[in-house]
Amino acid sequence: MKTINSLGDLTGKKVLVRSDLNVPLDGTTITDDGRVRASVPTIQKLLDAGAAVIVMAHLGRPGGEPKPEYSLAPAAARLSELLGQPVTLADDLVGESAAATVAALESGQVAMLENVRYDARETSKVDAEREELAAELAAFGDAFVSDGFGVVHRKQASVYDIATQLPAAAGTLVQNEVESLSRATTNPERPYAVVLGGSKVSDKLGVIANLLGKADRLLIGGGMVFTFLAAKGHAVGNSLLEEDQIEAVKGYLATAEANGVEIVLPEDIEVASAFAADAEHKTVPADQIPEGWMGLDIGPVAAKAFAAKIADAKTIVWNGPMGVFEFDAFAGGTKAVAQAMIDSDGFSVVGGGDSAAAVRRLGFDEAGFSHISTGGGASLELLEGKVLPGLAVLED
Repeated sequence: MKTINSLGDLTGKKVLVRSDLNVPLDGTTITDDGRVRASVPTIQKLLDAGAAVIVMAHLGRPGGEPKPEYSLAPAAARLSELLGQPVTLADDLVGESAAATVAALESGQVAMLENVRYDARETSKVDAEREELAAELAAFGDAFVSDGFGVVHRKQASVYDIATQLPAAAGTLVQNEVESLSRATTNPERPYAVVLGGSKVSDKLGVIANLLGKADRLLIGGGMVFTFLAAKGHAVGNSLLEEDQIEAVKGYLATAEANGVEIVLPEDIEVASAFAADAEHKTVPADQIPEGWMGLDIGPVAAKAFAAKIADAKTIVWNGPMGVFEFDAFAGGTKAVAQAMIDSDGFSVVGGGDSAAAVRRLGFDEAGFSHISTGGGASLELLEGKVLPGLAVLED
């Protein structure tokens, strides 16, 4: 994979950088700036090399048209604070404001184009439409750096097509992501433990199928665990259940047994009378979830068992929380997994998305993990063994 060094002398060059600034907002206030902070090292490296930097990014799903609530203004303001210098935000993506902003940009300065998804061509399924937008963007710069790991699994104009029209390379964030996730999935040091959670089994089908031939143990929690419990013949009350996946899960359980892969399911479950932070709740055996109750977290016995399975692992990958960690009463399982990974001597990877959000929300030191991914969907597809178009286009 080509890196920034492959671009040669960047002094006086204008470099387009695709960052991932898709941050959660409360109005215009960023509630988690992790992705903005993660974008800084690459931008700073380019500035130090004498380049002028033009940042491209998306926020939310504006549907191919400008919508004020999806403006990148909050991200531009936060990036300016982190860089310690102004970040000029154009009013549009490839219009008059963008052209004027780029024309005025000098070496060592940073500008940002408005939300790439304000233009429907960005996500078009028609190659020619994406290529047209990519050409308009490419006209602004001399080189392209892909640093938005959260979108490299998408064949989009500002991710894939522009890399075919300019000298292109991976930024330091994308480089680190690929190296860390490859280390965790290609010839991992063993024992190799994978912790999977989140709401749906269907979201992780490809990951489970791929890992049944690679991992030593799979620890299953979150909403997806109830489909596993149902596959073993247990009643799950009002818990989240994908009935159409029960047969697939039965197949996974059989394959795991045949391959010698240990699947660890929780022995107990924290159940609630309703989906609410203040709902009545209690701990019950996993095979005795009462009718009318719903499981919202793995129980304390399971939390200790999961921690023990993580403790001696040399490689640990975690994707998906163990429960509804946003509610204090149902955060125990997720906390236990995070703490066990921090306490472990193994190489630990948090696979982005809700897992990364949980780490920050629950107050864990991010430095305690070997790697925290910025891209949930992209990291999942790498775990599935898929080829990601935004990475393939950067190969030497």
